[in-house]
Amino acid sequence: MSSGTVLIVEDDKRIANWVKVYFERAGFSAEVTYDGESGLALARNLNPNLIILDLMLPRLDGVELCRILRRESDVPIIMLTAREAHAERIIGLDSGADDYIVKPFDPEEVIARAEAVLRRVKGRVQQVLTRGNITLNESTRTVTANEEPVILSEAQIALLSTFMRHPNQVLTREQLISLSFSHEFCGFDRAIDSQVARLRKQIGRGGSQPIQTVYGAGYKFVVEDQ
Repeated sequence: MSSGTVLIVEDDKRIANWVKVYFERAGFSAEVTYDGESGLALARNLNPNLIILDLMLPRLDGVELCRILRRESDVPIIMLTAREAHAERIIGLDSGADDYIVKPFDPEEVIARAEAVLRRVKGRVQQVLTRGNITLNESTRTVTANEEPVILSEAQIALLSTFMRHPNQVLTREQLISLSFSHEFCGFDRAIDSQVARLRKQIGRGGSQPIQTVYGAGYKFVVEDQ
């Protein structure tokens, strides 16, 4: 059974075809194109469930393509960026991408990120996220843990939403900042650590603590039933 259609827009044909093979092995239908203009045309014609988009493309660059697509639809977009190019990642997310992956990458990571983003989109529709014993209603901004109300700040709700939309995925501090906040987060790593510590204290009920520290990497929201 197909998991949906993925459009891969990548000018390096070796990388594009390599990623295509992995998506097809994972049960997706995958289409490939090698420049921005044809990527735009295919995106409009195919109406894919997900787009994998390189940031640097001929004819129409990935940032501009992402902006055009975002004006036309809410299709999930994962941006591929160069190694150690922090500014590129921020630009990609600001243009409307849902996530980014740094080259070189493991294709299995791309599949895992794709599935996480698709779960996240599905969650947007229902606007009520439940992971383990935690429930977050994004419409009313209310949270319960073990069916007991939990009072959180807006920053903590934003962080919790990011964690719950990426279950069992290691998130770096930088990703938490990018995915949770539309503005530059004051204090960076240390401030994120403090917010996560407060969030963990609030949602830890009955000896259960889903937010785990992955030393040297970041944090992970562990849900055994995912």
